[in-house]
Amino acid sequence: MTTLNQPEKVFAEPWEAQAFALAVKLSEQGYFTWKEWSEALAAEIKAGVDQSYYHNWLRALERLVTAKGLTTPEAMLTRKEAWADAYRHTPHGKPVVLNTGH
Repeated sequence: MTTLNQPEKVFAEPWEAQAFALAVKLSEQGYFTWKEWSEALAAEIKAGVDQSYYHNWLRALERLVTAKGLTTPEAMLTRKEAWADAYRHTPHGKPVVLNTGH
């Protein structure tokens, strides 16, 4: 319920806002059209694997960036595992930092 003091949240979690922003930015930069994006998202929603809108959004984004050759499933899995490892080794209350080896 929305009150005058607390507007309804658009994003439940920070990653949702980040996935949203990434899709918008990649489209703005010409990596895919918004029509391609909406078709990819619609396909994920229709597949019905997950009822969460932003999980569908993320899967559509992952599928589209691999189809466009921007990354590979293996590279995404490696990055996801690195973030999970960083999360597991970060003390409670501290920001999670991914060591990129630079």
